[in-house]
Amino acid sequence: MLNDPRLKIQPIDKIKDLVIERKRRGEKIVFTNGCFDLLHIGHTRYLWQARSCGDCLMIGLNSDRSIRAIKGQMRPIIPQEQRAELLAALECVDLVVIFDEPDPLGLIRLVQPDILVKGADWGYDQIIGREVVEAEGGRVVRIPLVPGVSTTAIINLIRTRFGGNG
Repeated sequence: MLNDPRLKIQPIDKIKDLVIERKRRGEKIVFTNGCFDLLHIGHTRYLWQARSCGDCLMIGLNSDRSIRAIKGQMRPIIPQEQRAELLAALECVDLVVIFDEPDPLGLIRLVQPDILVKGADWGYDQIIGREVVEAEGGRVVRIPLVPGVSTTAIINLIRTRFGGNG
């Protein structure tokens, strides 16, 4: 019987206990974060590679408010509850937590993941939370992006093909 993927979506106030329990069982916690607006093949390949780094993949998902602060009022396209459920439906994803801050540093401090994963478009020294993870003996992994695939590219393609001003 299949489990409801929405059970993978957890509030911040419960996430610490869930992580402690998984670590107690010997699982390596992998953490990544992002907006994941307009889920595409670049996202899924990235998440599968991230999951292969450990036993439990947790995604810190930027809230709608957080994305608007970072990317402007036109984003996100997909509301946070729907983005969270889409991510949770992926087999490679174990936990999803929505955070409201512009960056995941507070969440990374709370979770203390064993492995922090970011896209290779982030310079090693620019990865938020790197120092926190490495100070506890964890490691940082940078995963190459799929060339030419991004949410912005999809939005621009839609604008070009359908003449939207959005």
